[in-house]
Amino acid sequence: MRAAVLGSPVAHSLSPALHTAAYRALGLDGWTYDRHECDEAALPAFVDGLDADWAGLSLTMPLKRVALEVADEVSPTAAAIGAANTLVLTGGRRFADNTDVLGIVAALRGSTQRDVGGRAVVLGAGGTAQAALAALRDLGIDDVTVLVRNPARAGELRATADRLGVSPVIDDALLDPARTATVLEKADVVISTLPGPAADALSGTGPGAVVLDVVYAPWPTPFAAAAQAGGARIVSGLEMLLHQAVAQVELMTGRPGPVEAMRAALP
Repeated sequence: MRAAVLGSPVAHSLSPALHTAAYRALGLDGWTYDRHECDEAALPAFVDGLDADWAGLSLTMPLKRVALEVADEVSPTAAAIGAANTLVLTGGRRFADNTDVLGIVAALRGSTQRDVGGRAVVLGAGGTAQAALAALRDLGIDDVTVLVRNPARAGELRATADRLGVSPVIDDALLDPARTATVLEKADVVISTLPGPAADALSGTGPGAVVLDVVYAPWPTPFAAAAQAGGARIVSGLEMLLHQAVAQVELMTGRPGPVEAMRAALP
């Protein structure tokens, strides 16, 4: 059987290492996992060209939203978020799901021995921020503030919130690092979905907070280092990457994902 990660750019993806390690641990000797450069316009033709040897696809940017258009069935989670990172191919049917939510939940839960709760702050309003809203809902956290630069461009995030039945506060504090710091110091959970340079100048996270930075290279990011210096417990985006891949392996193979074998494949 075959599987692959698609996106543009995709050369940096660690998914082949994770999935290949899983196949090895599960004894799936005939399974292979590759990477393919693919943009939104090329995805429908790529999927149409797959035969019965294909078990599934991992989809990264910019394919997460268009993935819903090539699916025959969409999970409730992916439908609510408006994006999918997984396409499972079974019996000629295409099932779209979003395992980023499971990845965020597992990363946060694994970061502490106590329940994750309290006030949450999400930095950014893109697709990963939308998955973060779903993850926070699943964790039972309903006091959520999303910091953005331009609330007028947060339409898709607002639509996701409506579908999820949650009501985050959307604040343009990212325009002002001082105001951002004021919001962060009151947070118990912080999820940064910003690309590295966009978050480098931000700080203010208080001691005891759990901070997940989805950026994992280079590590620690300046934002994560500042949070750690302030006494926060930081979580690398590698943890999210690992656990979303574990869920993908389970969807594509029908077997439990070998977490530790896959963790050993990470840098």
